[in-house]
Amino acid sequence: MGDFKPPAAKVDGGQIKINANKETPMSLFISDAMAETAPAAAASPGFAQFLPLIIIFVIFYFLLIRPQMKRAKEHKGMVASLAKGDEVVTNGGILGKIVAVEEGFFSLEVANDTVLKMQTSSVSQVMPKGTYKSA
Repeated sequence: MGDFKPPAAKVDGGQIKINANKETPMSLFISDAMAETAPAAAASPGFAQFLPLIIIFVIFYFLLIRPQMKRAKEHKGMVASLAKGDEVVTNGGILGKIVAVEEGFFSLEVANDTVLKMQTSSVSQVMPKGTYKSA
């Protein structure tokens, strides 16, 4: 393969004239064009690409998901152990004494002759005995 020399261009009175060099034949084949090849691509990182995502999920699990599951388990156990005579505070902040427990509901005495029927899941915490009488 010989060295390729582009044809010389000459400006003459505002017109461009290309002076083709008859000695150098121009090849239209890619192999003769001496095209530069692209650099080889790096190997795909595979597992390393997903490592930050895995680390974030593990952090979320230990900081958010696991403690929430633990609190939900404790609350479920507390609700299952509700019995007549327990003094509780509801999510709305109502303090009272349980006078009856049914499936999914309980009756809460908040004052003399004032009984509210509420869902068992609305209990926020069980108070020590005697809290209701002192309030």
